[in-house]
Amino acid sequence: MLGADDVLDPPPRRVLVAGVTGVGKTTTAGRISRRLGVPHTEIDALFHGPGWVPRPTFEADVEAFTAEPAWVTEWQYHQVRPLLVERADTMVWLDLPVLVALWRLVRRTVRRRARRIELWNGNVEPPLWTVLVNRDHIIRWGLRTRRKMQAQVPPLEDTAPHLRIVRLRSKAEVDAWVHRLPRASE
Repeated sequence: MLGADDVLDPPPRRVLVAGVTGVGKTTTAGRISRRLGVPHTEIDALFHGPGWVPRPTFEADVEAFTAEPAWVTEWQYHQVRPLLVERADTMVWLDLPVLVALWRLVRRTVRRRARRIELWNGNVEPPLWTVLVNRDHIIRWGLRTRRKMQAQVPPLEDTAPHLRIVRLRSKAEVDAWVHRLPRASE
């Protein structure tokens, strides 16, 4: 497994960003996309239809964008994870401390709800009190699944040997690694 100081040669062209809920996958994917000059497809936007109902074209949409020569996306949704791994050349694993991830998740959720920020296809965060009654509220989901990447990412070294896995354990490592990527114009 690679770290923040390792140089990737050749540069990544098909990048997955993995991590637990709230760790900063989408933000980091956007930064990688801009740095490399390749498209970023936010996988949540493909999955969630109006009313939080899964879109029927989700798997076909993932199939289509991953057929392209270059892209960045988040490694989510069990039904497409094998395809994403098969087609990616690099995975960036954001393995930040649990408390950092939970703090980011709570802060983000409160901000989105307070500002009524539209997420995907007209959806907004539910009222904050629903964290008490909804088992699948994003904050409860984050608590319940906080260690799942530690079980899912390391085995990929054996099952997907073509995939370069870069494990980043702090914001400083994420910043340094993204900064070392070649700029789109280079």
